[in-house]
Amino acid sequence: MAYQTFRQEYLQVPPVTRAYTTACVLTTAAVQLELITPFQLYFNPELIFKHFQAFTIMLVYVWSRRNPYVRMNFFGLLIFQAPFLPWVLMGFSLLLGNSIIVDLLGIAVGHIYFFLEDVFPNQPGGGRLLRTPSVLKAIFDTPEDDPNYNPLPEERPGGFAWGEGQRLGG
Repeated sequence: MAYQTFRQEYLQVPPVTRAYTTACVLTTAAVQLELITPFQLYFNPELIFKHFQAFTIMLVYVWSRRNPYVRMNFFGLLIFQAPFLPWVLMGFSLLLGNSIIVDLLGIAVGHIYFFLEDVFPNQPGGGRLLRTPSVLKAIFDTPEDDPNYNPLPEERPGGFAWGEGQRLGG
């Protein structure tokens, strides 16, 4: 009984707040149980953004494939359709002297995700292979609406039948 009440209260908290609070509690517990050290939680932007290009390019690739007719303008020099955006960004990265290995990795992962999520399920005999973990659904999905909830009372205040009048001039 107490578990159900806690669960109902927990699910009424907005999804972002719920996720943040859950992450804080789990992180604190993991440090106290010495499963991880505080040093492992250290935020180092250089380490994160150095290996981030792949994730960003992956998101750009998926977006560009889902929006193939959007026209893009790159610094006012190039005008192209959205599916070429990851390749233009990779070329720009190459012009800046950066390694394109991370870009190619992001494009490859984005292509695999796009294929498994958007192409394969629509093929004959295809199906969805990628499923959202139930833990994430429990954290981020909004609770279902109560079908018995009625925001309007049965009787109207004051006893007047508002909206049930006669037409003027009739």
